[in-house]
Amino acid sequence: MGLIIGVNAAGHIAAASVEAEKLVGNIYRPQDEGNEPDSLSRMHANQIAELIQQQILIASEGREIDAIGVAFPGIIRAGVIEECPNIPQMKGQDLASVLMNMLSDPEFDGQMRIINDADAMAAGIAAQRDHLDKLVRVWFLGNGIGYGRYPQSGTAGEGGHTVVTLDPKESLCLCGGVGHLEGIMGYRAMRLRFLDLEPEEVFEKAKSGDQRCASFVDLWHRALAAATATSIHLDGPGKFFVSGPNARFVDADFLQVCLKEMVKMSPLQGSAIEVIPTTDEIAIIGAAITAQQTSETC
Repeated sequence: MGLIIGVNAAGHIAAASVEAEKLVGNIYRPQDEGNEPDSLSRMHANQIAELIQQQILIASEGREIDAIGVAFPGIIRAGVIEECPNIPQMKGQDLASVLMNMLSDPEFDGQMRIINDADAMAAGIAAQRDHLDKLVRVWFLGNGIGYGRYPQSGTAGEGGHTVVTLDPKESLCLCGGVGHLEGIMGYRAMRLRFLDLEPEEVFEKAKSGDQRCASFVDLWHRALAAATATSIHLDGPGKFFVSGPNARFVDADFLQVCLKEMVKMSPLQGSAIEVIPTTDEIAIIGAAITAQQTSETC
């Protein structure tokens, strides 16, 4: 296997070359895009594809590319972005075909794989932790909520839209669904819930004893525990990682307590939760090794 390029396009764009499950070059980002966490939501779909193509070529440094993996938010099937609530202009885009056309011979004639960004995070964590032979699951807490799994299940879904409450008033999810995890935990949803406070202020006030904020922080953690418990009941126990810009709000000890209240069958107990830093490197490696694995099985 020759040169593999990994791209993280979850909110902003970052690309690098990957070899033996490690970065072998610099991480390249568009200069005019900056590193804002949600910059893609304000761009036209064609501009997003063009920026991804540009960073792929820069990261290749003129060498022949054998495979490309792109991590992108949303429900993705066969390279098509079927749904993407946080970057709605990309809905229906056949991103794989668009990029293949942009990178036509002689630049690229290899394997192109578009993967959900949270799944890429899970694959990257598996590679970095030497867990490629184990089940790895990750929650990505940002403007939306991502759920990633390695190895991938072979189906397209959105774990961040897991139903965690039957309260009909819980309708703040961007997709319009009622009772969703993202409608409680998503950054946008929190801002809509507390129009007088930013999410950071809510968590600070909860620590100082504000009852309204403390009640929400309790709900916030129990919602994540409920979605995690659902995954355990469907997929078995194991290690869960929590990442993303809002992972800073997580009280891992309290989350573990909530989870133990929800998972009582002894064969399903024993799951662990770890909060980890968010880096482009993890998603880039995960996208690249997914493309490489796809290429090796073709």
